[in-house]
Amino acid sequence: MTRLLMILGFMALSFGESKAQIPLVFNQENTGSRYAKPAMPPAHELPMVKTLRSPLAWSNGKGMVRKFKQWERRRNEIGALIQHYGIGEKPVVDKKCVKARMDGDTLIVDVTVNGQTLTLRSEIRYPSEGKAPFALMIGTSGISLPRTLFDNRPIATMVFHEAQVNDYSQWRPHHERGEHAFDRLYPQLTQNGAYSQWAWGLSRLIDGLQLLGEAVTRIDTQRIGVTGCSYAGKMALFCGAFDERVALTIAQEPGGGGAAAWRASHLMEGVESLERTDYHWFMERMRDDFSGENVYRLPYDHHELCAMICPRALLLLGNPDFKWLADDAMRASAEAAKAVWSHFGIADRMDCSIVGGHPHCQLPDSQLPLVQSFIDRFLLGKQ
Repeated sequence: MTRLLMILGFMALSFGESKAQIPLVFNQENTGSRYAKPAMPPAHELPMVKTLRSPLAWSNGKGMVRKFKQWERRRNEIGALIQHYGIGEKPVVDKKCVKARMDGDTLIVDVTVNGQTLTLRSEIRYPSEGKAPFALMIGTSGISLPRTLFDNRPIATMVFHEAQVNDYSQWRPHHERGEHAFDRLYPQLTQNGAYSQWAWGLSRLIDGLQLLGEAVTRIDTQRIGVTGCSYAGKMALFCGAFDERVALTIAQEPGGGGAAAWRASHLMEGVESLERTDYHWFMERMRDDFSGENVYRLPYDHHELCAMICPRALLLLGNPDFKWLADDAMRASAEAAKAVWSHFGIADRMDCSIVGGHPHCQLPDSQLPLVQSFIDRFLLGKQ
């Protein structure tokens, strides 16, 4: 563990801003979209950097983010690097291309691009307690958190059925790259990994909720959470990182390629590392460019993916009983990422809990109070 923590090559800065001035959530998908992308040199021209660089450091190497108003620009830099070198582009969608309606309790969203339409359907499960508009927890592929966190509480739930965008599955027949529903709309992006496509799809559901409004959906779009476990924990993390309308992200046992830093997992045996992951999820080019010692040329790492969620709330949950999850690498990544929340004086909006003694994707009783406190605070507004 000591060796992994040595890769934290920076110190948190000591100055911040009043947390009262820093929003808990935004009403835009990407507040920094107006900023130019950073330089994107070929992989072989990138420098070898073995430590986890500060997420607050500008891509050009000239200084650090000092004030919160600068963070949206730096966040956009990180997102551009992750898309370019790792997962592929998450395309921007004009709201004119999105139409939404409710069929009973089912949200239906039609997205039309390049003359092609993709339809998303998700049933909203409304609570029996409280008054509308309700907070909403979206499960990526499902919600593995205990139902006791949502039953008899004023929180609606729904599932993002990712196969409606990209039907890749580890367990059943599926289409290959270039054959998914997403690819009909964006034939120029057939090399994308699934995580950019799935993040795009979840954002379109949020578009639909915003377009219809709370009078129709009975959902408060300022109180949306996203959660998932294992590969869907990665999905939840990417969805939360790439949409600032998500107030709370809970990534449960996301493993390598999720919260775990590639540089840290490279030092470990028997874990999901950059060479040993499912490349339906990422661009094949990432393996070609950054395998082996070339992982140190990667111009970002997953502590910066986590940091993209700042100033919104993030909770990472691990399980050390499953070695391949690379939880020591997630811990190193979480410590590096939390420096951003700490810099802005809002460290209480991010946490990482790693607890063993339970099956994969089954939350133990010992973690239940922490998860409930994050849900209470960031979805229900309780202190």
